Amino acid sequence: MSHSYSNNRIHVIFSTKERHKNISDEPQPKLWAYMAGIARNQGFEAMIIGGGKDHVHALLLLPPSLPLSKAIQFLKGNSSKWLNETGAAGNKFSWQEGYGAFSVSASQTADVIRYIENQVAHHAHKSFEEEFVEFLTKYGVAYDPAHVLG
Repeated sequence: MSHSYSNNRIHVIFSTKERHKNISDEPQPKLWAYMAGIARNQGFEAMIIGGGKDHVHALLLLPPSLPLSKAIQFLKGNSSKWLNETGAAGNKFSWQEGYGAFSVSASQTADVIRYIENQVAHHAHKSFEEEFVEFLTKYGVAYDPAHVLG
């Protein structure tokens, strides 16, 4: 085969350091747009980015040549720099180490996009911690409850 074909859709979830709720509502749309720009500039697509005061959800479409860990490094590193330069998240901002990454089939893409679009409604009744553990369980990812979120 002379070409590589892939459909690497990954739902990525990561949190602010120590899950501080320091991404207020006002800068969120700018942050999500900035992160989408980071993705474009680095050669991958952020199909949607959203989240809340203490975490981010992103549905990424990665080319075969880009490791997921590198895409996350680009997103976290550049966005934390932007947040600190603009002061949009208050005091010295940083993301928590680590992330969750869950594969998404083409047939489930619309559902994941709706899920990310509706983060405010989801978190009216559920904490980020509860949500993240549900994802780990749903996708069959082994974890230690004592250390799941650092």
